[in-house]
Amino acid sequence: MSALVPLLVTLPLLGAAIALIAGRHRRTQVAVSVITLTVVLVIAAVLLVVVDAADAPIAVSVGNWPIPFGIVLYVDRLAALLVVVSSVVLLAVLLFSVGQGAADNDDDTPVSIFHPSYLILAAGIFTAFIAGDLFNLYVGFEILLVASYVLITLGSTESRIRTGVVYIVVSLVSSILFLAAIAVIYGALGTVNMVQISERMTQLPQQTQTVLHVLLLLAFSIKAAVFPLSFWLPDSYPTAPAPVTAVFAGLLTKVGVYAMIRTETLLFSENDVNFVLMIVALATMIVGVLGALAQAELKRILSFTLVSHVGYMVFGLAIATPAAIGATIYYMVHHIVVQTTLFLAVGLVERRAGSTSILRVKGLMRAAPVIAVLYFIPAVNLGGLPPFSGFIGKYALFDAAAEVGTPIMIVLIVGGIVTSLLTLYALMRAWNLSFWREEEDSAETESRISYLGAAPAAAVETERRVIPRIMTAATAGMVAVTVALTVFAGPLYEVCTRIGASLLQPVSITQLEEGAGQ
Repeated sequence: MSALVPLLVTLPLLGAAIALIAGRHRRTQVAVSVITLTVVLVIAAVLLVVVDAADAPIAVSVGNWPIPFGIVLYVDRLAALLVVVSSVVLLAVLLFSVGQGAADNDDDTPVSIFHPSYLILAAGIFTAFIAGDLFNLYVGFEILLVASYVLITLGSTESRIRTGVVYIVVSLVSSILFLAAIAVIYGALGTVNMVQISERMTQLPQQTQTVLHVLLLLAFSIKAAVFPLSFWLPDSYPTAPAPVTAVFAGLLTKVGVYAMIRTETLLFSENDVNFVLMIVALATMIVGVLGALAQAELKRILSFTLVSHVGYMVFGLAIATPAAIGATIYYMVHHIVVQTTLFLAVGLVERRAGSTSILRVKGLMRAAPVIAVLYFIPAVNLGGLPPFSGFIGKYALFDAAAEVGTPIMIVLIVGGIVTSLLTLYALMRAWNLSFWREEEDSAETESRISYLGAAPAAAVETERRVIPRIMTAATAGMVAVTVALTVFAGPLYEVCTRIGASLLQPVSITQLEEGAGQ
């Protein structure tokens, strides 16, 4: 099985090279991209079944260098699960983009650029998830960031170039912090292998451990859009093409959250900053959802809810019990799928109505009932309405916090409940105005929401466009996946529970070497 692990990275890179060589042969590039991501999905699913059944990770030392001297690729339950989920999301968004590109003659997503960049982005995401050492994790971040620089500026409009520059600057700051932390860790411990670092970390003075801890947390918090380091996200994501925004919202911040989970549970389990993380989690939840309430543009509303719900994941990480970590993993999977689905649904709204402003879009329930359903289901799911996966994940987090029972946990539970209710209100207000509101209701309604008139991008309008069936089908497929997270919540949550328990039981170098022999 170890031979399959490198394919998670090499296949997307090979596919990107073929797509680039294919140039403007659109069908060839589409076929290469779809086949590549489908094969990666199958491989990741096989690896997930294998590592879960064996209750042991698979490790591969690239170039047959002895562990831990070479580049180590490490697949445990967490890495395999996230690669599976990421592959599903990447494949669905790719199909959505294929339909959009065909309908618009690739004006928004130039095919010769989009497909190679998209596959390189996928390779970076997969590399980050299966990295066994900090430097390879850094390389994964840089691969996906280089590709994201291209994708976020597709079309070269003024707004995309402007927000792209902000995105690049913020990402570079995060990368510098991460690289500096890696350099200090290597200088202090003589290794960048995460398992070996965990064994040697206790040799360092407590103050040194804290400095390293804070450096990595700052770097990952920027990437994960944790408050107050989330200022860049609401302006960066909404300007990109709909498929790019969807995949960014679903996956890129979760790579940062993944890095936080991996390093907190493995490297710094003895260096406790959980109280600080709890305060940051509460601030992220509340500030994010209040930002969403002040927006009149659907993409910006979703961008702020994205920030807000990262707070739930930091909350679970800060509880630091096996049950809480398991709940955090489940909630991360839920959020990747649901947030991506919502952005795809908003992409359909934009094409059908010519705008994503809730002040301008009206009557879509009658004009486009299918889109109304495709938006409504993930919206109530994200808002945490029973019995959807959003409710299950939040209930699991609150239950884990209640077991600890400290006053700060009670405050966080209350903050989480308030955030969930306000999220539901923000999304349902948008649904009510955009889908239920009719033309004859506009005067009375607009007088009640006049306070949103000065919200950013409230007056932006675009050309109304035809919606190809493949775009609707891709979005409907993702809605089906969100429902599946609820229907199959039991088996999925059991896997996440096993992940939570295993993450708090550090792997030794001996176990890593044994994993390399599988």
